[in-house]
Amino acid sequence: MPTRQNGIRARMNETVQAVRAATAAKPEVAIVLGSGLGALADAIVDPVSVPYVKLPHFPVSSVPGHQGRLVIGGLEGKTVVAMQGRVHYYEGYSLEEVTYPIRVVAALGAKSIIVTNSAGAVNREYDPGDLMLITDHLNLLGINPLRGAYEGEPGGPKFIDLTEAYDPDLIDVAKKAARSLKLKIRAGVYAISPGPSYETPAEVNMLRTLGADAIGMSTVPEVIVARAQGLRVAGISCIANRAAGLSFHPLTHAEVLETTARVGRDFSALVRRIVKGC
Repeated sequence: MPTRQNGIRARMNETVQAVRAATAAKPEVAIVLGSGLGALADAIVDPVSVPYVKLPHFPVSSVPGHQGRLVIGGLEGKTVVAMQGRVHYYEGYSLEEVTYPIRVVAALGAKSIIVTNSAGAVNREYDPGDLMLITDHLNLLGINPLRGAYEGEPGGPKFIDLTEAYDPDLIDVAKKAARSLKLKIRAGVYAISPGPSYETPAEVNMLRTLGADAIGMSTVPEVIVARAQGLRVAGISCIANRAAGLSFHPLTHAEVLETTARVGRDFSALVRRIVKGC
C-alpha cells in the first residue's frame, strides 16, 4: 500500500517533470504574485509560460486577478519562476494543496522566494497603495501546513524555527532598494484570516491589539512550508484597502484590483531589486 509520503513524492515528481518538459531552466528565485500583482511576470526575459491546468496535481485558482500560470525565465540577472496567482484556503483547498506549489518550486531548484499579497490595513497610519515589507506574521487559521509532516517528507520536518521566518538580509535589501527608488515603504506584521468574508470591525480591533499591521487571506502557510524547505523568504504586502471599521465604504475585491493596478510600477521596481539581491 502506498504511503502518504510516497504519494506526495510521486505527485511532485510528475509536476516537476511536466515543468522540465517545457524548459530546462533551473530557477534560483521563486516569486509568488498575489491578487492583481501578476503584471511583473511580463518583465521576465525569454519567458516560458506553463498554465497551471497543464501541470498534473497543481492547484488552480478561481479568484479574479490570479492568471494561473508559471512563468520561467530571466529577471535582473537571475533565473526566476514566477507564480502568476495562487490558491487559497478559502477556495476549499487543503493547506497541503495550498502549499504544494511551494514544494514544487523548491524541487525545481529555487533557493529564495518572494511572496506577495494584497492586504487590508489594520494599522491606522497605513493608506491604500502603501507597500509593506512583512517582518513577521500571525497565523490565525488554527491549523499549520506541516501538520502530519515528518522528516524526509516533501513537506519538511514539523519543528521549524520561525524566529526569522522573513530573512533579515532580504529585508535589508528591500529597505535599501526602497530608499534608492525613493519609495515610501512600511514594515510590519501580516496576519492571515481564513476568509473569504472580510473581518468585522471588532475583529480588526482584536488584530490591532495582537500586533497586526495588515490582514489578508494568504501567504502564511506558504512561508511556513518555504522555511521547512530551507528557502530564504522575503514578503511584501500591497495595502489595497483599509480594514473594516477604518474604511468609509463597503469593502470589495474590485477595490483590491484597482489599488494593485495603481501601484504596479512601484511594486515591480521593488521586487526586481530584491530579486537582484537574492
